[in-house]
Amino acid sequence: MRSYSSVTTATWEFPMLPPSPANRYHVDHAERLRRTFHTLTGRDLVDPALAPDAAADVLFHAAFVVLSHNTAPDPLLTYGNQAALNLFALTWENLIQMPSRLTAEAPNQAGRARLLAEVTARGYIDDYSGVRISRTGQRFLIERATVWNLTDAAGQRCGQAAMFREWRYLDNISSG
Repeated sequence: MRSYSSVTTATWEFPMLPPSPANRYHVDHAERLRRTFHTLTGRDLVDPALAPDAAADVLFHAAFVVLSHNTAPDPLLTYGNQAALNLFALTWENLIQMPSRLTAEAPNQAGRARLLAEVTARGYIDDYSGVRISRTGQRFLIERATVWNLTDAAGQRCGQAAMFREWRYLDNISSG
């Protein structure tokens, strides 16, 4: 029987089980997402009046996409809300084992790497657009995404996250 306890990557530990009421929808990570997003952008991912457990539930079930990855040399995804899991056609187990670079097609990975380097230097960017790809090969354009640095309680960078509300599916015909 496979054991899903937790995995330590880069600078934080994240649970292997999918977010659920039993694990409080990964409330600690949801709070990290909320705190860093608000600190850097001045905006809120979800209603700031919500208690942490309720906010983690709302974030996981939100209609917008939220993803994060760690700071490994080839960063692994560490969180995706239900909208992200659906859009990228992933299970939780697929997601937490997937290098985040694979959310972009190979020709788009250099541009993605430049974007992430800019976020590292500036803290966050708004209004990012780019083509992404699901596990099933469905291409889609994300628009007006916010990408930001995640920090731990000591203020050390421990990953990056993205949030977007707008995407549109693209034809899967090669433009070759």
